[in-house]
Amino acid sequence: MSELQHPTATSSMDTWLSYLENIHTSAIDLGLERVAAVAEHAQLTKPAPKVITVAGTNGKGTTCALLEAILQHAGYRTGVYSSPHLIHYNERVRVNGDVLADSEHTQAFEVINQARGQTSLSFFEFGTLAALQLFKHHALDVVILEVGLGGRLDATNVVDHDVSVITSLALDHCDWLGNDINQIGYEKAGIFRKDKPAICGQPAPPASVAAHADAIGAQLNQLGYQYHYAMTGDTWRWAAGAFELTELPIPAIPLQNAATALMALGVADLDIADTHITEGLASVAVTGRMQVIADAPYTIFDVAHNPHAAAYLAKKLAEQKARLTGRVHAVVAMLADKDIEGTLACFDGIVDCWYPASLAVPRGASADKLPVVASMQFSSPSDAYQHALSQAEPERDCVVVFGSFHTVGQVMETLN
Repeated sequence: MSELQHPTATSSMDTWLSYLENIHTSAIDLGLERVAAVAEHAQLTKPAPKVITVAGTNGKGTTCALLEAILQHAGYRTGVYSSPHLIHYNERVRVNGDVLADSEHTQAFEVINQARGQTSLSFFEFGTLAALQLFKHHALDVVILEVGLGGRLDATNVVDHDVSVITSLALDHCDWLGNDINQIGYEKAGIFRKDKPAICGQPAPPASVAAHADAIGAQLNQLGYQYHYAMTGDTWRWAAGAFELTELPIPAIPLQNAATALMALGVADLDIADTHITEGLASVAVTGRMQVIADAPYTIFDVAHNPHAAAYLAKKLAEQKARLTGRVHAVVAMLADKDIEGTLACFDGIVDCWYPASLAVPRGASADKLPVVASMQFSSPSDAYQHALSQAEPERDCVVVFGSFHTVGQVMETLN
């Protein structure tokens, strides 16, 4: 049989990814029975002495990035697993802040392929197990896992983690998680563990979060109760009980997520000094999240793809619009199963010129399905972006690219 059907450790990354996309009946298959069996067989349920798992509707990537930055400044050997990627699959796994070579990934794929035997795994399940194998191989101190979808039935939940984090809660992935916020809260809280700390960074979360924590005996720390944060001029402060950090540098991520990351580290029983926190806050940066690409025109890439994330982006754009006194040009392309209307409504009165684009990926929406007033529609985000740049005044205007990881990734790939 062909190499495509049976890759080896030395097969190319493209060969392996094609294989992973075709070995299971569906791209998303929530449930833990199959993936847990393979994880236990391969001894991957505890890939490091300390594991922090991060769920949430939005803010997972930025929270993971800050955890990683602070831990690295504190001298810990770290691993981070996140998804999806923007351009290259390798972005999904970082070891000590760096992506790994294709050969390391393909070797891990081979280990998982042997370990699974006849067990069928989805693309995400296979990739999650391969990431755990890589972390185990590198003998790390702390592993940070970003949940892919929901929490309770996500492949990352097979891991015996020490700290559970929910960054935020809002309606998203309704086809899989339902359109009831209490049900979504329950699904996210499914990562909580008995007698272990759990963090919830969503103000006034649905009652299902605390109810589940109580039911299983998790130690819940809730924003606004066990920990607090506030802006103080050009800095901010964070407090948990009698412990307080003041005059913290404002990071390039939402403060709500930064505060939640600090709480997670506060209960993780790790040796972290105040200086490590300050250094991490000052240095954290996340590709594709409020990422400033250029100053003339002022250009921002953001993967916001639901109303919750769009509201934050819109607020930041309004601030830039006031500073620059010019127009906001928005390149947007989205997946068809997202709340397109609710997401785009967040930009009413903020975006002056729209550049809607079709997204040529599975579930991608065509430009004519985006309810914005525009003089043109574009066949790709890259084409839309080039046209937006040609229309923007360099010293006065702002250009933003948003709507999906695919949208930002495609434009970034063109630039690279």
